[in-house]
Parts: sequence; structure tokens; C-alpha cells
Amino acid sequence: MDRNERSLHASSFGAAAVAYAEHRPDYARAAVGWALEAASGPRVLDLGAGTGKLTAALVARGVEVVAVEPDPAMLAELRRALPDVRALSGGAESIPLPDGSVDAVVAGNAMHWFDMAVAGPEIARVLTPRGVLAGLWNVMDDAVDWVAGLARVGGTAAVGPRDTPAAWRAATADMHLPGNGDAARFGSPEQAVFPHGQRRTAESLVATLATRAGVLVMPEPEREALLGRIRAFLADRPETADGEFTLPMRTGVLRVRRL
Repeated sequence: MDRNERSLHASSFGAAAVAYAEHRPDYARAAVGWALEAASGPRVLDLGAGTGKLTAALVARGVEVVAVEPDPAMLAELRRALPDVRALSGGAESIPLPDGSVDAVVAGNAMHWFDMAVAGPEIARVLTPRGVLAGLWNVMDDAVDWVAGLARVGGTAAVGPRDTPAAWRAATADMHLPGNGDAARFGSPEQAVFPHGQRRTAESLVATLATRAGVLVMPEPEREALLGRIRAFLADRPETADGEFTLPMRTGVLRVRRL
């Protein structure tokens, strides 16, 4: 994906901010704990915080959270849902915080949108020495047969290049190291994957997939055709045809420490 295409996808969420807040999953608690266990203090920046899915999990852990989000509609949803959280307008490439002001920077399903050649030094700037940078991603567990079938039907628009565990590991292994200069700012990456799941119906799962960037930027006829194929697939599978079911997921975490 080139820079222009990445920018188009990254800016697509605002129009679906309410649906994003309603349908996107939270993060496995064990994954959030692992992301933060190496942090030297309680001050955490949720960067690219969106509507606050990860922010809420951080609040529940009792840490001191500040959220930064560039999209006004997403930020408005976050502030509505979490009015007591300090929530600022800003992006990974220009973080509105002082030097060395946080002990950890986390990003939920967001780090792949960052221009790490610029964001890497910015993240290093706001982190304390030995501070932690952690990206978290929710992915579908395609070891489950019907989920693998859903991935085939949905294609790359609905189930993208980081949306299964193996693809996530490959895509994120060196995501934080765009070049030698930034490589010197962080230590070796660690990856871990944690079981997770989300209660869905067929229609709410379709609504969830409709908030994916690849689907949001589709022309309307193509989007409706894709979502129609997904509905037909879910209606034909005994696991998903009637009532609620659990969508098998994993939360993957990439963790590095600032040197």
C-alpha cells in the first residue's frame, strides 16, 4: 500500500465512527496486561485511540491514561464514552505531549497507519528512558474452519493483511523499525498472541466487517455486493446461521522497549 492509499484508508473511519464504537471488539485483558507489564510507571498514552476501545481497557487497569486521536468524529465518540479521560487531538507524527512524559505508548489496531519514519522519533521523544511501545491488534482465528471460510469470502478488503495470526506476525515483526536511525531508539521486538472472542450475530458481524478500512473506501455497489456475499456465507453455516455466537479471535501484541 503506497502513502496515498494508506492515507485514504486511515482517514476513512470518521464517517463510520458511531458504527466503529458499537461494533469493533475490545482487547483481551491478558494482552493489555502483557503490553504494560514491562512499563516502569503508570503513565500511558493511547496513540491513535479511535473511539476508545483500548482506552477503556487501560482505564479499567487503573493506569493514568491520555488518549490522542487525529480524527474529529472518532475523538468525539471517545470523549462521549469516556468523559473523564484526557483526550487530545493529534497524531503519531506530532504528539501533543512533552518530552519523557509517559512510561508506555500503546496503539490499538492503529500502528500500521503511522508513518514510522516520523512517528518513531516522536514516540521515543515522549517516552521515558526504558519506556515501552506496544501495538495491539485483534485478528480472526482462521484455525477455525468457518472463520477461514469467512476470510476467503471476505477477501482482502474485509480480512486484511494483518487479520489472521500468521499474517499478523509476518506483517508486524519489524513494523517499529523503519530505518537504522529509529532502530537505534528501540530494543528487539517481542510478539505474543492471546485468546480472545466477541459475541456476535450474523448481522452484527457483517456490521463489524463493514467498518474495515478496505470496505469503507469501496464504491457503494461493490461494498453492498461484498457484504451480501458475507451475509449469504454466514446464513449457510450452522455455527452462525441462528442467534448469537462467539467469533474466535486472538489479540496479538508487538512490544519493544525504548533504549
